[in-house]
Amino acid sequence: MSDDILRELAATLEARKQADPDGSYVARLYAKGLDAILKKVGEEAAETLLAAKNGDSEHLVREIADLWFHTLVLLAHQRLGPDAVLDELRRRFGVSGLTEKAARAAG
Repeated sequence: MSDDILRELAATLEARKQADPDGSYVARLYAKGLDAILKKVGEEAAETLLAAKNGDSEHLVREIADLWFHTLVLLAHQRLGPDAVLDELRRRFGVSGLTEKAARAAG
């Protein structure tokens, strides 16, 4: 996925912070607060697992899109954006997963 679409979506999610909760799903989530957002992320994660278990590729992609979307809402709520996650992935790129985990445990 292109970084551009993530940034465009992040900008839209930021704008929704000022939107009327009666007219915007995302504004409604923000208005309900962190617990509601976390609940949606958890629901989407569970739906992603079920789609993967069922072996339906198209359904899996749709559920992962929902999961990514709701994690972006969570990031925006926490005053973060996709660049924070992309930077972390770039930092880890080319580093063995075992080495990276050991460095986190030592830090």
